[in-house]
Amino acid sequence: MSHVPVLGVTVGDPAGIGPEITLLTVTDPEMRALARAVVYADPAIMRRAARVVGSKATINVVTDPAEAGDDPNVVDVIDIGVIADAELVEWGKVQVIAGKAAITSIERSVQDALAGRTAGIVTSPINKEAIWATGSTFLGHTEMLQDLTQAPFTDTMFVVRDLCVFFATRHMSLLKAVQSIKAELIEGSVRRALVALRVFGYDNPRLAVAALNPHGGENGHFGMEEIEEIIPGIQRVNADGANVAGPIPADSVFHLGLEGRFDGIVSLYHDQGHIATKTFDFDETVSVTVGLPILRTSVDHGTAFDIAGTGKASPATMKSAFTAGAKFSKFNDRIKAEYGQLAHLGK
Repeated sequence: MSHVPVLGVTVGDPAGIGPEITLLTVTDPEMRALARAVVYADPAIMRRAARVVGSKATINVVTDPAEAGDDPNVVDVIDIGVIADAELVEWGKVQVIAGKAAITSIERSVQDALAGRTAGIVTSPINKEAIWATGSTFLGHTEMLQDLTQAPFTDTMFVVRDLCVFFATRHMSLLKAVQSIKAELIEGSVRRALVALRVFGYDNPRLAVAALNPHGGENGHFGMEEIEEIIPGIQRVNADGANVAGPIPADSVFHLGLEGRFDGIVSLYHDQGHIATKTFDFDETVSVTVGLPILRTSVDHGTAFDIAGTGKASPATMKSAFTAGAKFSKFNDRIKAEYGQLAHLGK
């Protein structure tokens, strides 16, 4: 099994469910058949997670991802050196030390991925308040990764089954998102989505753009955004030889994509794509950060502070993220060729 890739796995906020779902994932024989794993965490935190989930796995401290083994009964951990005693972290609470551990886990995993010591990273959820409590000003995970890798831009790509969903706007109010729908934004989002689809294995991508208004605006009766902004943005891309469809009413475009009509869909705002994918299959919806010079897959849920430490957390989404990491690692040469060329230019 030594031929399989090594994936770096971060545990996110140690007061949340990240350590539990990480341990349950990397000790699953089916997961370890796909990839070896090295976990970036404090060993004490992983030992506590093992007790919580009732695992007898050995926590093995390594200094290099190359030391990661094949045995699912052994959790190979790179000690991030933040928390010596797990009792310092209270389950389900926002804490500075937990935020510091989450940040350090991310930083160490990115260093190794950039150096080629791992084939990519799979990330557990962080708590933004804990991150901010350390003095960090990053809005979230993605912004931190963008800074650490010097990537000039990032996009979120949700993957559910064989469908990829992109987002023209992300973390902003719905009002601001609607106000942001301009032809330039649509054009840029569509062009980047087409590139991403090619990078991740869709050599002749079929892409659609969701409409903003009900029934796609009904020729202006329910809103002018489709006519004035969305269609012109799509036309600019198609003028260069693409064949992007849309805007297609949002109440049908995701269904068509899941039926196989499209490889990718550009969602116009956060919840438009999130609701569609997570309602269809919450556990198998995986987030991939596009634009980084390294591979990063992630769960699409939060820290679940309410059940942290109870052993009730399901690792299903984490396993899906790990599976996607193993699957997409074969495109690392494409990722580096497309996005690595941009990263060296800095922010």
